[in-house]
Amino acid sequence: MTRLFAGTPWDRPPTCEVCGRPEAECVCPPKTEEPVRVPPEKQTALLTVEKRPRGKLVTVVSGLDPDGNDLPGLASRLKTACGAGGAVKDGRVELQGDRRDAAERVLQTIGYKTKKR
Repeated sequence: MTRLFAGTPWDRPPTCEVCGRPEAECVCPPKTEEPVRVPPEKQTALLTVEKRPRGKLVTVVSGLDPDGNDLPGLASRLKTACGAGGAVKDGRVELQGDRRDAAERVLQTIGYKTKKR
């Protein structure tokens, strides 16, 4: 009787990509892929207000590196401080309403440079 996966990669135990030993015998340190964070002092956040359909205003925080920042965490902090809803879309933080002044205070407290338009 032959096995279904005999001689295929699924028939063999998984091996380490670094040392080639079976994973059970591997002594290599585990891989950690942490994103490289850019310090806030080296970034400038651009604060603008956009008018959406039906006259709604949205404050947009842009100009920040999406890979070098924790944008969901920053959005959460801004939403709490501004008392408004919002989201992260296309690498930008959007807050409901004209919240430029409050968002600017929070961003400057964190250490970001800011520009308002």
